[in-house]
Amino acid sequence: MSASVAEPTFVPASQCEVLFSETQIRERVQAIGAQISADYDSQSIVLVGVLKGAAIFLADLARAITIDNTFDFVAVSSYGKGQTSSGAVKLIKDLDVPIENKHVILVEDILDTGLTLSYLRKLMLQHKPASLKIATCLDKPERRLVPIEADYVGFSIPNQFVIGYGMDFAEKYRNVVDIRLFPESAAGGH
Repeated sequence: MSASVAEPTFVPASQCEVLFSETQIRERVQAIGAQISADYDSQSIVLVGVLKGAAIFLADLARAITIDNTFDFVAVSSYGKGQTSSGAVKLIKDLDVPIENKHVILVEDILDTGLTLSYLRKLMLQHKPASLKIATCLDKPERRLVPIEADYVGFSIPNQFVIGYGMDFAEKYRNVVDIRLFPESAAGGH
C-alpha cells in the first residue's frame, strides 16, 4: 500500500524572503565572468550547462565572459519520484558537440551533495577535454556527500531550500529574478 503524495503547496514568490537580490546576482556573475576570462586569457571555452536549473545562470555567465565561448547542455535525473535524491544519477540528454581537446566549464545551479556533479565530471573526463572546471551559482558545502569542489562559486549558502534564478520547486519559480528562501513547511521538508 503506497501513501498518497500531497500536491505541492504554492507560495507566492513575493512571500519568500530574498536571499540574493537581482543586483547582487548580476554583480557576482560579472565577477565570475571576469575571472574566467582572465583564467583562460584569449582561449576558447565551452560552457556545459546542467538542465534545467543552470540555464539562466549559464546565459548570464556566457554574456559576462569576454573571451570566445560556446555552450551546450546536458540533463540528468537524480530525484526520481521522491523529494529527496535517490543517490542514483541518470543521463537524460548528452552533449550535442564534441569537447575533446577543448577547455570545458561545467555549469550548475547548486552544488549540494555533489553526487550529480561527481557523476558529470567523470562523464565529461571520458570525452578527453583539454581541461575541465566547475562553476556553480550556489554552493551548499554542509550537504556534501562526495568530495567535490567548484572552481567558480557565486554564493555559499547554508542548507536551506531556495527558488528563483532558474531554481525551482515542482517546476515553478524558475523565472523569479532573485534567489529566495522557500519555506520548509511548503517544501515538505525538502
